[in-house]
Amino acid sequence: MTTHPKPLTVLLTDPPGGTLGLSLPPGSLVTDTNDGPWSEPLLWVADGVAAPGTWAEYLPARDVGLQPVLLQDESGIAEWWDGELDPGMMSDPGDHHAEGVLKDYWEFAASETEENEDGEDAGETIAPFISTWPGLAPGRTAADPAVTAADVARGLIGHSLKSPRLALVPVGRAADIPAAIGWSGPVNYENDVARLCAVLRSWEDRFGAQVVALSYARLDMSVAAPPQTLDEALAVAAEHFAFCPDNVWQGYESIRLYAEEALVGNPHWTFWWD
Repeated sequence: MTTHPKPLTVLLTDPPGGTLGLSLPPGSLVTDTNDGPWSEPLLWVADGVAAPGTWAEYLPARDVGLQPVLLQDESGIAEWWDGELDPGMMSDPGDHHAEGVLKDYWEFAASETEENEDGEDAGETIAPFISTWPGLAPGRTAADPAVTAADVARGLIGHSLKSPRLALVPVGRAADIPAAIGWSGPVNYENDVARLCAVLRSWEDRFGAQVVALSYARLDMSVAAPPQTLDEALAVAAEHFAFCPDNVWQGYESIRLYAEEALVGNPHWTFWWD
């Protein structure tokens, strides 16, 4: 698993992060409570609620090995990021291959769909695909992912995310954030979030996708190069169905409808696990 480098330990004695070239507001360091009292911090979280432009302001933190992400406390009471994070349960995203992970997930989701629906309805749900894994969608040339990420973060703050906090996580790429902090949002679907992060890495490479926000069981991503046609969107929708079947099962009647309404030209992907 990723070890947590020194930037956060600097904040123990320099809370504003001036020696790192940062100017942080009041915040707290969150440690892995499952790793004993001497564990190094997992992440830094601002004390106050993020303003619309906050995420973009802390993009320079990437230069010192800290990735910005918004953390939303859906209940408004319990701060799930301070007590429910367990990175020790995760493997390393680099140990997994995105297509193999998605193939496994696809076969499970397709099988569950067939079990819960009669044959005809199950076919309509996953059409134009069949139960055989269709393969990875081709990627597209991305514009600047950081610009898109800042735009998506700005749109989330105060809208679908009512009171998010800015956090900084010591990882080299945004795709690794969930595993690095031991996020357990999809626990009813996947215990080892590093497997999901292998897919996030692939989306980062193919579509300029960036992890922008995490909630208790929700993940928001910006997408610098989203699919632009229905055919492109269908191929991506198959991956989304494998990655998070609840996106289709609980929000749309079929993969086709999901592709049409949620993916074509959309720079914002959201996943939610029941």
